[in-house]
Amino acid sequence: MLLEGIAELPLHRGHVPQWLAQIMKRLAKAIIEVMVDEFGVDKVVDRLSNPLWFQALNNVIGMDWDSSGSTTVTLGILKEITWKNPDLGIIVLGGKGAKARKVPEELDKVAELYGLNTSFVENLKKTSRLIAKIDSVLLQDKYTLYHHSLIISNNRKWCIIQQGMNIKVKMARRYHWYMPKDYYNDPHKAISGTKHDMILNLVSRFSHRTRKTIIDIVNEKPVKTINDYVRAYSFINKQNTITMYLLETRTGLIGEVKNSNKKITLYKPLPTPRELLDKLKKIYEIYPRDISSLLLIRGVNDKVVRALALISDLIYNEPPDTHDPVTTPYDPFKYAYAIGGKDGVPYPINRKHAEEVVITLEEIIKEAKLGRKEKLVALRGLSKIRINLIK
Repeated sequence: MLLEGIAELPLHRGHVPQWLAQIMKRLAKAIIEVMVDEFGVDKVVDRLSNPLWFQALNNVIGMDWDSSGSTTVTLGILKEITWKNPDLGIIVLGGKGAKARKVPEELDKVAELYGLNTSFVENLKKTSRLIAKIDSVLLQDKYTLYHHSLIISNNRKWCIIQQGMNIKVKMARRYHWYMPKDYYNDPHKAISGTKHDMILNLVSRFSHRTRKTIIDIVNEKPVKTINDYVRAYSFINKQNTITMYLLETRTGLIGEVKNSNKKITLYKPLPTPRELLDKLKKIYEIYPRDISSLLLIRGVNDKVVRALALISDLIYNEPPDTHDPVTTPYDPFKYAYAIGGKDGVPYPINRKHAEEVVITLEEIIKEAKLGRKEKLVALRGLSKIRINLIK
C-alpha cells in the first residue's frame, strides 16, 4: 500500500469533550505501544511523517476525519502520552502557537532522558528553526504557520510536522518532513492540502538558480541592490512607464510579466525601498554564504525574500518556480469508521464501543509484556487477512 497523499483540512471550531479526550489518549497510547513492540520506535517516527498514516491515526482515535484540528489534537495527545511514558522511546515536542517556541528547551530535557550528545541536540535546534523558516519564508503559499512539532526517537530518528492556515479560503495545510538530506530541492516528505494555481516556491529544484542569485544579491553593496529594486518595485506598482521601458531593455521576461496579473500579485505585498535597504544593510554585515545562513538571520521574513525573488526574476532573468508542491490528493475517510467521529461523521462515537476497543488493546499489550503474545499474534493475523482481502 502506497502511504502517500494529501487530505483537505477545513478549519473547524469546537472542542473535544473530556470523556472523549481520555479515550483518545488511551487508544493512541495503546496503538503506539503495539507499533513500538511490532516495528520499533524508528518506524513509528517514519509513519508519523507520512500524511496518510498520520490522518489514519487521527481518524482511528475518533478525531474529525477532515478537520484542521486533526493535527493539533492528535499531536497534542501524542505529546502528553509520550512525555508521561518516555520508556516508549519516542517523544513529541513543540505544538500550537507559543508551544512551538519551546522546542529548544524541550530538546534539552529529551537529551537528558535519551542521552543525546550536545552536538546533535544543537544541530537539531537549528534544524527545527530552519524548517519553520523554510515553510513560512521560502515556500510562500498563503498559509500562515501556527503549529510546529518535532518528533524524535531514542535512536535519534526524527520528523517535523507543521501546519499553516489560510483564513481567506478557510483551509489548513500540513507539512511533513523526515530527516531530509537536502533542505532546498523538493525536501518535504509530503504536503497535505489543496493545490493552488500560483505560489512562490523557492524550495523547488527548479528554483536553485533563483536561490543562488538571491545570495549573490544580498552580498552586493546594498545601494546597488536598492537601485535595481526601485526599478522592479516601480514596475510591480505600475508607477511610471520609464521604469517599464528600462526593465524591458534588461530582460525578455518583462513582456510575460506585463501580461500576467497573476505574476505581478505573486510578489505582493512588497517592502518599501527604505524598508528593504535597512534589512540589506544588516544582511550585508553578516555576509551569508548560503541560503540557510540567510534564513537564520533575524528579520529576514517573507516580504524580504519576496523582494529578493522579484529582483532575481525581473532584473537578472532568474524566475522562481511557481508550482504548488502538494502531493496527489487522497481521501483517508475510511479510517473514520473505526469508532466514529467527534462531530458525528461518519457516525457519532459510541462511548461503550470505543471503551471496549481501548480495553481490548490494553489487554493485548499487558499480555505481551508478560511474555504471552498469543493475542498480539492474533491481532497481526487480522492485519494480514485485511491486506489479503484488499489485494
